[in-house]
Amino acid sequence: MRREAVEQRTVVHGQEDPRVIELHRAVTRLRRELAGYRADLADRGTAEEELAAVDAMIRAGGPDIARLRHSLLLIAGAIGSVSALAGALGAVRNAVELFGRPSG
Repeated sequence: MRREAVEQRTVVHGQEDPRVIELHRAVTRLRRELAGYRADLADRGTAEEELAAVDAMIRAGGPDIARLRHSLLLIAGAIGSVSALAGALGAVRNAVELFGRPSG
């Protein structure tokens, strides 16, 4: 098991929530790949800010589903059709889907 996966586990109500762990892994991957993407990206700042916001939600004990989905839309819009980031963005989208739809 990778060191970061062991150290970065999030605990929700005394138990590890696999959805939160998966979201954290996906966000970490996208942040790393975005940082390594050196081409000019007009909305890079927006993507970085929203990824940081999602990471903060994770660290706070669990994301608000409506806010999480909003962040995903902003990240996807900012990254657009950058094929080099498509796999990592897809992983974030899949991780967000694990939380289901917002209630209300």
